Amino acid sequence: MKTTIWAAVTVAALVGLVGCGDTKEPATPVAVHASSSEAAAAPKLAGAHAPIYDIEEKDIDGATVRLDRYAGKVLLIVNVASKCGFTPQYEGLEALYRKHASEGLVLLGFPSDQFGNQEPGTAEEIKSFCRMSYGVTFPIFAKTDVNGENANPLYRLLRAEQPGSFSKDTPGAEKLYAHLEKTKPEVLGTDAVKWNFTKFLVDRNGKVVKRFESAETPQAIEPEIAALLAKK
Repeated sequence: MKTTIWAAVTVAALVGLVGCGDTKEPATPVAVHASSSEAAAAPKLAGAHAPIYDIEEKDIDGATVRLDRYAGKVLLIVNVASKCGFTPQYEGLEALYRKHASEGLVLLGFPSDQFGNQEPGTAEEIKSFCRMSYGVTFPIFAKTDVNGENANPLYRLLRAEQPGSFSKDTPGAEKLYAHLEKTKPEVLGTDAVKWNFTKFLVDRNGKVVKRFESAETPQAIEPEIAALLAKK
């Protein structure tokens, strides 16, 4: 499939009052929808029966994607948004993908509008933003809920396997924690996704092995991803 840094974040940025940075034109046009050629090329593990591989999703263009096409890959699954203080992380995520894709890394982006109305756009608007602003080439999926009664089954599974340990002591999360204390105290101490750009790392066998909170940048988590990729 073809599709395309954390700066100091203020509470105003978290609630969508701050923009997402300068727009950058990618070197070449890219797409952010599922491709049948990538699905055919993706290696699959014999007898891979991890629950994650039974899940079907819709990509940003509405095509059905069964996640077993990623069996044998290391996955980094991220809930993304276009108008968030964390949005510049798209740049680091794309850099990770381009650097490690040949080793078996796949990033999956899931837009969600559940956090401060920071992903209000249509599918076409989201796709255009990803392409034109950050040159995104990794797969982007349809907008979805990650928490609540209508939470995507994938996110129910991710949260159950890695509920997280978000606290005021989480590195770089002081402002986000304070914001949640004021606006969404009910999510603290639960497995709920706390904000945009929460990251779940899945190994080649479909096991969800690590959860990284929003403030943890792609650059900071790269060593753990690289170590997982090195395991064959």
